[in-house]
Amino acid sequence: MNIKPIKTEEDYKLALARVSELMDAEMNTPQGDELDILATLIESYEAKHYVIAAPDPIEAIKFRMEQMGLEHQDLEPFIGNLNIVTEVMDRQRELSLAMIRRLHNGLQIPLESLINEYVLGN
Repeated sequence: MNIKPIKTEEDYKLALARVSELMDAEMNTPQGDELDILATLIESYEAKHYVIAAPDPIEAIKFRMEQMGLEHQDLEPFIGNLNIVTEVMDRQRELSLAMIRRLHNGLQIPLESLINEYVLGN
């Protein structure tokens, strides 16, 4: 096992290729340990070099609604009456701090997504 830090894109590609070779390795074997270490190194490299921005709040809400099979009226406990829900979802009204808290706690939408700025009126 010859493992080194992933510092360059070439190192990253080599690590990915080696992981591909080791995918069927059994745990608690030298190959399984190598796979585990490489996966950790790759994850760290990707976190630094391939940052994925959180979606805007409305897109995050729509995604969660789709996942949970929710309709606009299902958002009333989190946002307010149906008119307010419609205004928020149509980008005519901003989410308030209270709405953000309720959406996060009730639907487990990440705060990072809910607090992002977004353009009204689109």
